[in-house]
Amino acid sequence: MAVNRRSFLKGTTLAAAATLAAGGVNAGAGSAAAGAVPTQLFKAHIKPKASDQLFEGLMKAGITGVELTDKTVSIEEARAGRKIAEKHGMTIHSFMGGWSSLGESDPVKRKQSVEDVKQWIRITAAYGGSTMLLVPHRIGGKMPKPTEFNIDFDPSTVMVKSVVDGDNAPYKKYIEDHNSATLNSMKSIQELIPVAAKEGVIIAVENVWNNLWVKPELALAYLKSFDSVWVRQYFDLGNHTRYDKAEKWLDLFGRNIAKLHIKDFKIERGAKNDGQFVPIGKGSIDWKSVRSAIERAGYNGWVSIESGGWTDQEHSRILDSIFAGKGAGV
Repeated sequence: MAVNRRSFLKGTTLAAAATLAAGGVNAGAGSAAAGAVPTQLFKAHIKPKASDQLFEGLMKAGITGVELTDKTVSIEEARAGRKIAEKHGMTIHSFMGGWSSLGESDPVKRKQSVEDVKQWIRITAAYGGSTMLLVPHRIGGKMPKPTEFNIDFDPSTVMVKSVVDGDNAPYKKYIEDHNSATLNSMKSIQELIPVAAKEGVIIAVENVWNNLWVKPELALAYLKSFDSVWVRQYFDLGNHTRYDKAEKWLDLFGRNIAKLHIKDFKIERGAKNDGQFVPIGKGSIDWKSVRSAIERAGYNGWVSIESGGWTDQEHSRILDSIFAGKGAGV
């Protein structure tokens, strides 16, 4: 049976959630919102596998956390990786499961994807991570340009009615596929919640270029539909900037945020994809404003770099500047 907020708050797993929060999942928003103390942010990088060489280099750069991505590792290898991290004083705070097919209409394909994600959750637990990043599904087809989206949806069912003002006929197939993926991925994640609860791992849904839930209001409604402390948001500060400012996403999601990814995007309306990803500090994101929005959201925890163009030492220095509210400083 799925664990929802009401039953969770009545059960002994409340203590487990508090432990997860202390380990880097959004906590302590009350004092931050009151302006008593600034929220605490911790630097992390995204790397494939645990190794002595990797952790030595990151620690030298002043980065003490890591999110690992290699899905070929066994449970035993993940446990060994955790010991290596602990030896160096590093924290493996998350595991990137990433792309899945939980929204598949084909029940056989969907079942296989559910089984794959279960294994990712177990790998995360073996690493000692508190979150497993999940992209539930991806759809294609003709869709509006980022600036054209004006989504009307039913907040109780998360079913999309229209995606633009005026004639939606050109987007009929997109709307149908969107609703199908939403319903099927909801069913899939409900199957996964008991596994996440057993392992003590939060399923952190990431906003990415999967053409689903592209506006913050819709993405939040999708997240809240699970009514579970084991399903939260892994918010990427660069992924959806072409649809809405990062500040708006942060303000709306607030305590629903489990973890943060950090990258930059330069908006160029009319260009392919309406712009491109660039090194942190070289894009359209206002990092001073974003830091204030993180404060308003009350987010305390890990911020994982998902950006190129800089060395680990330079990334570390840039993050120090952003965390201090001074912008990227480049």
